Amino acid sequence: MEIVDFSVYYSQGLAEAITADLKEGKSEVVCEAGKLIKINKDKNGIVTRDVLTKKWTDWVDYWAVDFDYEGRKEIIKVPKTFGATGELPGVVTSSGEFVDFEERWTGGYIFENEWQSFRTRQNRELELKSAKHTYERPGRYIVAVKVIDIFGNDTMTLVPVTVG
Repeated sequence: MEIVDFSVYYSQGLAEAITADLKEGKSEVVCEAGKLIKINKDKNGIVTRDVLTKKWTDWVDYWAVDFDYEGRKEIIKVPKTFGATGELPGVVTSSGEFVDFEERWTGGYIFENEWQSFRTRQNRELELKSAKHTYERPGRYIVAVKVIDIFGNDTMTLVPVTVG
């Protein structure tokens, strides 16, 4: 897999208000129209704006790949009589026994991080191509790619892949 673009269109809408309230000799970082901007006000009251995110990769803190996203279903345990007239988990029945549980699929899948690239304070570079992956059997697979931005928000996209 290769990550070729990532878009962030956050906008705080406060840049002008922050600039007006900024004390001389201070600075603030704001997000405006998908750009991270450092607003500086010098001791003479002159305001400068420096764009901190120059390219799309500046927004990516971490990205990961699950090469077989549908390979692990999300299973939960619920009381067998769970529902509007059912019993609550951990409740003892009138006969003094605990409620019986069963496993159910939620309809979702669990993201398994099989490959990742992340930045560190010492190394700000980000690998844009994942390691190669070989599937053992032909078939249709769903690859999940998860990107975590510099604010900690994650975005996931699913890519269908047919093997063989």
